[in-house]
Amino acid sequence: MSNRTFTMIKPDAVKAGNIGNILQMINAGGFRIVAMKYLFLTKQQAEKFYEVHAARPFYGELTEFMSSGPIVAAILEKGNAVADFRTLIGATNPAQAEEGTIRKKYAASIGENAVHGSDSDENAAIEGNFFFNGLERF
Repeated sequence: MSNRTFTMIKPDAVKAGNIGNILQMINAGGFRIVAMKYLFLTKQQAEKFYEVHAARPFYGELTEFMSSGPIVAAILEKGNAVADFRTLIGATNPAQAEEGTIRKKYAASIGENAVHGSDSDENAAIEGNFFFNGLERF
């Protein structure tokens, strides 16, 4: 069990002006931000990040969406970080997400679901390393 996880505030939530609201929920959930940046993924960068899903039917739509506007990438720290963050963000489908979760409050659909959260300690490390070098972590 790691004490770090990775998240992205996706283009839909950025466009809707929800960066501050989502960061506030992350802080209120007991997470410490150890790295964060605001950037615009190219289509090629999105394809590389999501290459694990390359054979899935939603891959093209996902990478197109993730390169459609700026995102906020962050590494978060807390005991049991991956599981606790998955609980905080809620189900991928906002209609099925529990009240009070990030996706219930800010996601529009399964595809535009406001935030990404790592699904394992291993993927949290891989995803964090994709965006941040050692000098960018605190």
